[in-house]
Amino acid sequence: MTDLFSISGKTALVTGGSRGIGKMIATGFVEAGAKVYVSSRKAEACHELAAELSRVGECIALPADLSTEPGCRALADALAERESMLHILVNNAGNTWGAPFEQFDDAAWDRVLSLNVKGVFHTTKFMTPLLRAASGPDDPARVINIGSIDGIMVSVLETYSYSASKAAVHQLTRNLAKRLAPSITVNAIAPGPFESKMMAATLEAFGEQIATNAPLKRIGRPDDMAGAAIFLASRAGAYLTGALIPVDGGMSTVGA
Repeated sequence: MTDLFSISGKTALVTGGSRGIGKMIATGFVEAGAKVYVSSRKAEACHELAAELSRVGECIALPADLSTEPGCRALADALAERESMLHILVNNAGNTWGAPFEQFDDAAWDRVLSLNVKGVFHTTKFMTPLLRAASGPDDPARVINIGSIDGIMVSVLETYSYSASKAAVHQLTRNLAKRLAPSITVNAIAPGPFESKMMAATLEAFGEQIATNAPLKRIGRPDDMAGAAIFLASRAGAYLTGALIPVDGGMSTVGA
């Protein structure tokens, strides 16, 4: 059982890894013995987290802007200069936008879709050679896309482009799973409410109500997120591909 859930010795890249969901996953991976590269647009935050996690294991900062195709290619090239293979890619980098329906303009769509959807596609595309190099007969390389329960159920907030982008990530996950099999599995995690910068205002205003309405009666913890990602990245998750796993305390079962 210990070996079944082990990711020790694997190399992982977590985009948007300097805070929130990405930080939870990167921390869990490092503590589980993986060599972890963390990437984010903000270089200072990226290096700060890498220094913090390097006191526990091996963590390297690799800043990048994944909102453009050249930025995604540059990250893949930078990683290829350091590694000959990549066992785990976590596509977590993302953005959100909230505005009233009447004021929701092109900028609200372009900024979110460029990073949340196109960034996932292009990063995966450029990382595929390194992922295939890491694949074994019974242990394929892994891509884990971070979606959201907002892509499953209707959000109470007016975040139209964010919700649409996460639904797109879920479907893109299925398409990539079919295309990249059998050497690479592609699965998605759809987080519910977790403490993060993106969720801070929502939890401050509605946190108690959200927890009360969730079947499991609480907000997600970092180890909840790390555990789901480690499962998908380990031998235990080797036969899953194209799956969408809500990690939400059951919130997606009760509707908006």
